[in-house]
This record gives sequence, structure tokens and C-alpha cells, in this order.
Amino acid sequence: MSFKSLGLSDALLKAISKKGYTTPSPIQQKAIPPILEGKDVLASAQTGTGKTAGFTLPILQILSQGKHLSHRPIRALILTPTRELAAQILANIKEYSEFVDLRSAVIFGGVNQNPQVSQLRQGVDILVATPGRLIDLQNQGLVSLSKVEILVLDEADRMLDMGFLRDIERIMKVLPSKRQNLLFSATFSKDIKKLAMGILHNPVQVEATPENTTVDAIIQKIYPCAKEKKTELIIKLITDGNWKQILVFTRTKQGANKLTESMISAGIKAAAIHGNKGQGARTKALAGFKDGSLTALVATDIAARGLDIPLLPHVINFELPNIPEDYVHRIGRTGRAGASGEAISLFSPDETVFLRDIEKLVGLKLPKENIKGFEPDPNASKEPIKQGQGRQQRDSTPRKPKTDSTNRSSNNSFGPRRPSQNNDRRSNR
Repeated sequence: MSFKSLGLSDALLKAISKKGYTTPSPIQQKAIPPILEGKDVLASAQTGTGKTAGFTLPILQILSQGKHLSHRPIRALILTPTRELAAQILANIKEYSEFVDLRSAVIFGGVNQNPQVSQLRQGVDILVATPGRLIDLQNQGLVSLSKVEILVLDEADRMLDMGFLRDIERIMKVLPSKRQNLLFSATFSKDIKKLAMGILHNPVQVEATPENTTVDAIIQKIYPCAKEKKTELIIKLITDGNWKQILVFTRTKQGANKLTESMISAGIKAAAIHGNKGQGARTKALAGFKDGSLTALVATDIAARGLDIPLLPHVINFELPNIPEDYVHRIGRTGRAGASGEAISLFSPDETVFLRDIEKLVGLKLPKENIKGFEPDPNASKEPIKQGQGRQQRDSTPRKPKTDSTNRSSNNSFGPRRPSQNNDRRSNR
């Protein structure tokens, strides 16, 4: 199958060809035709499968063929949970829209709003936004959503996990009732399906891969390790392997900072990226990682959404995530676009519950490999670490509602959800 057979215009085909793409991915093959037909779509695709192009390409075609208004009101709104993902989506839109007369912009928190407002005043056809900044500007009367024809919720599962449900509901209330709705998510959880029922109208449901499966091209390894030796082991792996580009995941912001400092002390060029970092520092760290001046980028789960790094060879879980779905997202940063990759997890006994949950989710028994001198004490406690809160508590304790300056409602109609340990929501607004 070719992109042309999907019904895309010559202008878009020209842009796709310039990018070097020749064959649409499975999610693109399944999602683009129904979107072009104007249908609502509920799509599931794991990270690295071309999901963004799956909705941006048909949106560009629909808008370019529609009626153009001189003042260019916002006709397509793409909501996404983090700054990095929002910026990455905009970059993709600009590449694909090179040969069509459409304007796009991005707005997110953590930076001065004035340049964003200035761009909105010049007229924007497609707006990519994080929910918090969008609501802030709407409250100030600086953005209008009254002409939106297409709504996209991207990484919807992560938006719910970050507590954006209230924001999404507020935004829904000011959108035109007649519109096309697209919901993209890496997983089809019960909460996602309930959200979809309230937003989508007779949606076409598409899945590019079985739910929560991991990319076949990724080699997955588990290294059992004493908790106190994890830092020493990760430095050894990077140094001995002479690895050049490693994305490392920690469970908390503080953990990311501490590990980064240890790496730098060992002569490894590293930087941390998480919600407490200013946007300038995050952008600089990501740029350094992409151009090779940094060897390791240490990230929390929230900050890592939207990191589009071609041919990333290594992902290391310094700590296993307490939410098993995050494991799929983490390792999906490698093995992208048909390339192979390696995902390594340093596993200490107190993460036994987390590993069990991950293996159950992905349907695999992950291979373990011992490294001499780093093996954990066989008598070490397998009780979950304090931050993990234990399985029973994580499953039975509802998320506490967040409050901020907008005094959002705390009513959660979708029930309890496991808390994420590194909630970067406030800093990603």
C-alpha cells in the first residue's frame, strides 16, 4: 500500500516524499481513510508507530480543501499532555504542510505567553495545545474555539493519568457541538473507553497492534541488581559498552537529578529532563542529546512523552515504573520506524511487584541476566519501595483531586486511578 492509495493530495504526497517516507505504517493505513471520510475515530497504537502522521495528514487535507476565511479561526485543535509532545506534533505539522496554505501554532505553559498570543492574533488554522495553557488563554479572552471543526485528543491515556480530565471537560463545553473527534491512545483502558463514549459519535475503532504489546525490534533485558549498586552498574554499562546515546528513565524528578550528577562525576556527559526544569533547560538538554553532545538523557515518564529521537539505540530503566503501561511507553522510545533497539531494566528485589505487573501486561517473561558483582542479596526484601505504596494501596486508593488557580472541579466520574509518582502536570501546563 502507498500513501497515494490512501487518498492523500499531491501536495501532501510531495511533503511525505521529501521526508523520505514511502510506505504508510499500519496505524496510518487504518486511521487515515476514515478520518478523510469525516468519521470519528478511536485509535490505539503504541509509541513509535507513526501515530502522529496518522491524524495530522488527513487533518491537513480536510482543512486545505475546506473554505478558507481571511481571519483564519482555529479549525483544528490538538490537545496533548506535555510540552515536548506538543512541540513535536507542531514540527510534524509544519513539515507535512509545506505545500499547503495552512498556518499552525503551539501553546503550552512554562514560557511567556506573549509570543504565543501574538501568533494567535495573526490567525491560526491548526492549534496544538496543552490543556492548562489553553484554558488560561481562554479565560483571558485571548483564544476562541468557536470555529473548531476537528478535535484531537492525543496520548489520551496519559492526559487522564496526569489528571487532565477536568480540563478536557471544560474545553469540551466551549467547542461547537458539531465537529469531528479523534482520540488517539497507546492503550484502551476502561477510563479511555468511557471518555470516548462521552466525546466520540459512532467512532471507527482501529488498532495497529495488540493492546500493550511491545515492538518486536526491541531487545528487552532485565539485569537483577542490588538497589544500592544501580548507579555503579549503569555507569559500567555505558562506559564498557562505549554507548553514545542512552535515554534513561527514573521514577522521580529527584532521582533523575541525583543520577545525572553521578554520571557527570563519572565522566559521562548527561542532563536531566523533567517538570521542574525550565523550558529553556529542557530544550537545551534535548537538543544536546539529539546532536550527540550529550551521551545520556535522564528523564521522568511525563517529560519523555513526545521525545522523537530517530534511531535511538538504548533505553535504560534505572527504576521500573510503578504503572506497568509506562514500561511500554518507555521502551517504545527505541526500536522506532523499523530500526532495532535495546531496552535494559535494572531490577532490584523491591520492584518485584512492578516486574510481575509489567510481564502480565505485555504477556512476556522478560529474560534476566546476572552481572557478576552486582547481584542482589537473595534474602533482600521484596516489599515494594515506599514510593510505590504497595500493590493493595495503589489499587484501592483514589487519586486525590488537584487544585490550582483556576479552581477546577474535583468531581471524577471515572473512578479511582493509580497515582503516578512523578506527576509533572503543574509544570507542563
